[in-house]
Amino acid sequence: MTDHSELADAAAKTALSGAEDVTWNLADLYAAPNDPALDRDLDAADRAADALAEKYRGRVAGLDAAGLREMLVAYETLRERAEKVGNYAYLVWAADTSAPAHGALLQKATERGARLEQKLVFLELELAATADEIAAVWLADPALSCYRHWLELVRRFRAHMLTEPEEKIFSEKSVTGRNAWGRFFDEIHGASRYRLDGQELTRDQALHRLYSPDRGTRQRAAEAVTAGLSELRRTTTFVFNTILADKASDDTLRRYPGWISARNMANEVDDRTVDALVEAVTARYDIVARYYRLKRRLLGLDALYDYDRYAPLPAADHHYTWDAARRLVLHAYEKFHPHLAEIASLFFERRWIDAPSRPGKMGGAFSASTVPSVHPYVLMNYEAKVRDVMTLAHELGHGVHQKLAGVQGLLQAGTPLTTAETASVFGEMLVFQDLTALETDPQVRLAMLTTKLEDSFATCFRQVTMNRFEHAIHTARRDEGELTTDRFSELWMRTQRAMFGDSVTLTDNYSIWWSYVPHFIRTPGYVYAYAFGELLVLALYARYRRNGAGFADDYIAMLTAGGSNWPHVIVKPLGVDLTDPAFWNEGLGILADLVAEAEGLAGG
Repeated sequence: MTDHSELADAAAKTALSGAEDVTWNLADLYAAPNDPALDRDLDAADRAADALAEKYRGRVAGLDAAGLREMLVAYETLRERAEKVGNYAYLVWAADTSAPAHGALLQKATERGARLEQKLVFLELELAATADEIAAVWLADPALSCYRHWLELVRRFRAHMLTEPEEKIFSEKSVTGRNAWGRFFDEIHGASRYRLDGQELTRDQALHRLYSPDRGTRQRAAEAVTAGLSELRRTTTFVFNTILADKASDDTLRRYPGWISARNMANEVDDRTVDALVEAVTARYDIVARYYRLKRRLLGLDALYDYDRYAPLPAADHHYTWDAARRLVLHAYEKFHPHLAEIASLFFERRWIDAPSRPGKMGGAFSASTVPSVHPYVLMNYEAKVRDVMTLAHELGHGVHQKLAGVQGLLQAGTPLTTAETASVFGEMLVFQDLTALETDPQVRLAMLTTKLEDSFATCFRQVTMNRFEHAIHTARRDEGELTTDRFSELWMRTQRAMFGDSVTLTDNYSIWWSYVPHFIRTPGYVYAYAFGELLVLALYARYRRNGAGFADDYIAMLTAGGSNWPHVIVKPLGVDLTDPAFWNEGLGILADLVAEAEGLAGG
């Protein structure tokens, strides 16, 4: 037995993952949903906002650097106090979306947050409207160095800001508009159950069956998911149409030239850079088709259906207990840089992770940064498969990044989506390389490689196909009016088939699978950031392997920088030029090389 196999727990014959009791402790935020400190902090933030408005409204442009710093310190402090409440409410709700009390707390935090935003909207409007010559003096003053980039971003959006009364209306209506529809979408999907082999499963539990080595199980799982999504199709279609119409209205009122423009600005990239990324990825769909033709041969199938895509090779059928996953991830992080493992270990030791899948819990996984004065929390639905180990590595990458960047303060800790996926995907790569380095059996190595390739395809190519789907539905909604379920499904299948070509046969059942993707609802335009992060990490990892001296320290410095500068500036010390359109082809070439490696291990 290899070292790698020894890390797979002997409990593989059971359904237990070892994560059943791994629940987070949110006491570092608040003691309980009825903690009086929640209302105290909201009230204190309101009073501070009133005081801030009384002191500075109409006077921002006249402040010198010291005065502006004083105002921003007060603003950041009250924002952190209020956002801490919102973070706690969201995490409590995500852990159990079925509890009415949790939904009520989330709604309360949302409504109070909107009220606070209305009181403070003057501040960013006045900063954006200030004359360039005054802003130049601010930006050059060392007293404002810790807010410089945030000020640059605020001023970047000035052409798309409205008047103060209009901005207040936007904030107020968002509570019962887009935010409410997003919560409704999450709750109906969180509450849905999928009947499979006599069991009532959550959607994530049903989707996990697609990784079964048994083809019949995979097919039944796909049919169960399709049946469950079909029952929700009328509701989901209405929610999608409403969100798309709301986005079109916002873009028109704010004078954005296209549906993706606001997202690109928030991501701190221009439209041309994103277009170059999308064009580069779509031009290499041949890599995907080439791989799945290989997988069809490896599985001995005449046709590879959509429910076969994630079928494991026999040598990959390992069961990883929670403890094994923890050891694997921390070991890989430690090898790269001890500080990464030191921070990641805190998530386990101090109960910053909620791991098991259970009814009512939000599906998927995320790392919530919360506020710099506290720490991030990770949510997972751990099922003891190798992909769950990679998800753990991914979310801990986010968590470490968020913890390190906390030194920048609330206003500059957060990163744009384009670089937010860097640490997460890099963490996956570290664990993958560690696993394969321990393995000596060529068939197991091949199985690991196919798993990695499928994850990379899901992160890069699939996310770009979803970007193409988003582009299609936003455009169609604006040109054609309200869309039917069939129209959504038609656009979904068209964009998915473009990637697979003839390598995967997409069944009619698959046509409804657009309807559970939360990013389309919560963060329109988000998905291409995954491809951005994947290709960036492939290029970074190649540089690390070629010349590791000093790379890890530079990498830690990049994470610590958070959102304190433009993405292309932050990654430049690592040898990356994000402004070069040819950059994307480097990462795509690495994926093509990995497919060739898999073909070699498979015997040509």
